[in-house]
Amino acid sequence: MADATDLLVIAGRSFRSRLLVGTGKFPSLECMAKAVEASGSEIVTVSLRRAEKGAASGNILDYLDPSRVLILPNTSGARDAEEAIRLARLSRAGGLSDWIKLEVTPHPMHLLPDPVETLKAAEVLVKEGFVVLPYIHADPVLARRLAEAGTATVMPLGSPIGSNRGLRTGDAIRLIVEEATVPVVVDAGLGAPSHAAAALEMGADAVLVNTAIATAEDPVAMAEAFRLGVEAGRRAFRAGVPSEKDRAEASSPLTGFLGRP
Repeated sequence: MADATDLLVIAGRSFRSRLLVGTGKFPSLECMAKAVEASGSEIVTVSLRRAEKGAASGNILDYLDPSRVLILPNTSGARDAEEAIRLARLSRAGGLSDWIKLEVTPHPMHLLPDPVETLKAAEVLVKEGFVVLPYIHADPVLARRLAEAGTATVMPLGSPIGSNRGLRTGDAIRLIVEEATVPVVVDAGLGAPSHAAAALEMGADAVLVNTAIATAEDPVAMAEAFRLGVEAGRRAFRAGVPSEKDRAEASSPLTGFLGRP
């Protein structure tokens, strides 16, 4: 169980869980709701396109309890800053939230974030009073520029969206963590609870997971597994993960053993 005193704080709001969950790709909204419950997540990101009243696939907001989870709209589908800003403003006008997960992904083939347009949109939205959580490349320079612009977090990708390839950007994420002045939430590409645990072990403040949970054979069981992975990684980080060494080192003294000096 997560340590109740070890809280994730974003923009002055505290959360006990360090696992953020996306809501796409689930086989049903009922399954999604059960997985969110099993994950223990208190921040759930939702595509604005799926939060429309009367949507053919149902309104996802009817399956989430806003008294228990923070609904975090995202600008998924935005190809440039202008589209992302428009989506954020629509979210606010629709009464969803002033919090926004900023995603600007111009190319549908790789869905990698556009750093220039992301920074441009973040600067506008912060000035308009939004709490901005930007999805970015694992770029320490961009992360610093966004934090200086006033974003509430930075969200570097572990690997491409939906790839389940884990922390391919681990070395760069370590640099972001070392220099961070806002919470670092590793987003995209985490395919197994061990990936989430590794991110927390290296000092990331939280992770966001969607595909790996939603497309598992048992999404609810996988959500619980990710919860446990995040908790284990965070506990290991706080305990102090020992550094790697180039040579073997016995865990027990060898002197005085079998006549050795």
